[in-house]
Amino acid sequence: MDGGGFDKLAQIAKQHITSAQYIIGPKRHLSMLPSCDASLIEWPSPFSKGIEILLSRRGQQCVMLTSGDPFWFGAGSNITSNLTPGEWRAIPNHSCFSLCAAELGWALDQTLCIGLHAAPFSRLRPYLAPNRKIMATMRDGASVNELANYLCRIGFGNTQITILESLGSTNQKITKSCASDLEEEFMHPVMVALDISGYGETIQSSSGIPDSWFKHDGQITKQAVRAFTLSSLAPRSGEHLWDLGAGSGSIGIEWLLSGPFMRATAVEKNSERVNTIKKNALNLGVDQLIVVESNINDAIYDLEKPDCIFIGGGLNEDLIQLLWSHIGDGTRVVANGVTIETDRLLTSLQGKFGGRVQRLEISHLEKIGNMHGWKASFPITQWVTIKGNY
Repeated sequence: MDGGGFDKLAQIAKQHITSAQYIIGPKRHLSMLPSCDASLIEWPSPFSKGIEILLSRRGQQCVMLTSGDPFWFGAGSNITSNLTPGEWRAIPNHSCFSLCAAELGWALDQTLCIGLHAAPFSRLRPYLAPNRKIMATMRDGASVNELANYLCRIGFGNTQITILESLGSTNQKITKSCASDLEEEFMHPVMVALDISGYGETIQSSSGIPDSWFKHDGQITKQAVRAFTLSSLAPRSGEHLWDLGAGSGSIGIEWLLSGPFMRATAVEKNSERVNTIKKNALNLGVDQLIVVESNINDAIYDLEKPDCIFIGGGLNEDLIQLLWSHIGDGTRVVANGVTIETDRLLTSLQGKFGGRVQRLEISHLEKIGNMHGWKASFPITQWVTIKGNY
């Protein structure tokens, strides 16, 4: 939109503010308003309370103040999802990301834009690789140094960090530093731009990341088998996975790492393993993994319906019968087994419910005295099917 377009939007915004009965927003925004007749309401905490206030004034002229573009890491969709299209009108401004790009000359289409104002720093973990450029909103000034410390702790202390305070205002201040050298204090509102550098470990983009990335007690789908299993699960954008008998959570975590809109729920009855799954998910940047501590048979009634199911533990025919009565047509199911008993079960399930049964055998080179030989791991039998295709 050209400058004339923005002038028009500014005029519309001014008209709404002038005619409003109520204006609600953060204290900082309200303090910038000119004198007006509207009742001013400071947005409360938690955020949901402010939505309740807005909805209680339905049908009245109410203006909500927010920064930049409300639909770009902003509050816009949280508000409009509670309203009908005719009840609201959004008047966007420049987002902080576009202002940051204009200051640094970075191409937005080649830069990761992420919100860290309400998320852990580990959300960055899957994207940390040398020469990667990242822009991020921050919770407050103190969080900038906390982020720098996080980058140093995981081996990316050489990252060049640009701190942009009060971006786009007359109080704008821009500071550039190396993450390992950062010592200054900063003020809210603030965002950062990161040019990643260092020798920290980088998470590969393909399935089957090394087992060393996961804490576990031995109950883990190993790297090669995990890659094989993810291939059979065939994640598609936006789908929801049930990881049943999740162990270390490695399958659900890699499912989430496969794309930005993936969803997953891990069910595990062992409380220590539940804690391990949560730690693994946080460390690998997918803390959005839903972890349910429960017996599988009890849990499934309360879970959002899946697009795909992986059964890593607790497999038996009763469970399959229960799942079959509960899930919808088109749901993909993958189950792994290593014992003769599960081999028999999986082949019998294929006869009843269709699909395919396949086996993966892996050997590793090991020393035998002064020579070498192949040591075979337990073979993995896998059943893959889709409900409704039999």
